[in-house]
Amino acid sequence: MKPDDVAAYLKEHPEFFEHYADVVADVFIPHPHGGRAISISERQILTLRERGKQLEGKLTEMIQFGEENDVISEKVHRLALALIGARDLAALRHAVDFNLREDFSVPHVALRLWHPATADAGVSEATKVFAAGLVHPHCGPLAMADTAAFFGESAPLLKSYAYVALRGADCFGLLALASEDAQRFYPEMGTLYLTRIGEIVAACLRRHLEPA
Repeated sequence: MKPDDVAAYLKEHPEFFEHYADVVADVFIPHPHGGRAISISERQILTLRERGKQLEGKLTEMIQFGEENDVISEKVHRLALALIGARDLAALRHAVDFNLREDFSVPHVALRLWHPATADAGVSEATKVFAAGLVHPHCGPLAMADTAAFFGESAPLLKSYAYVALRGADCFGLLALASEDAQRFYPEMGTLYLTRIGEIVAACLRRHLEPA
């Protein structure tokens, strides 16, 4: 009989342990960490303890993630309040730059618009095409299109970038973030909060750019 057959039999006939309790009590197996042999019941207790530790570790990890998300959510909320309270386009631009630098610790922030109501100088067609093609925020180690110029003299020092398209009926702008830290914005990172920030910034911008 193969081990799998034994395991299947015991699962299908749990009454075996009741009918042959004395046999089970006399079976000893190696300790999982070496040393003396232990009974099946003791081994089961050790297994349950190990599973308990694993669950405790997962719970601790989930709590940590939850606390981190709460902190980020609070920052996004403060950014939203600042943008809603901006009286004009200049104040809104300042709020974007200030909050992302000070609250989110993003060292380099660039906001570029090509909306008919206002168009920033120096935004190339390549940048517009790149932004229009963004379905989700893009993160990685390379400056896309010719956006490195957005960051002036700091450009040669930058090692990671994040890009968020700003949309209304059409794409009308790009929010570009950059850092000297190569691990700040990486391709596999989650972009949920970047997406939300982009949506909030775009909505508040449209309020100033488009007539009611």
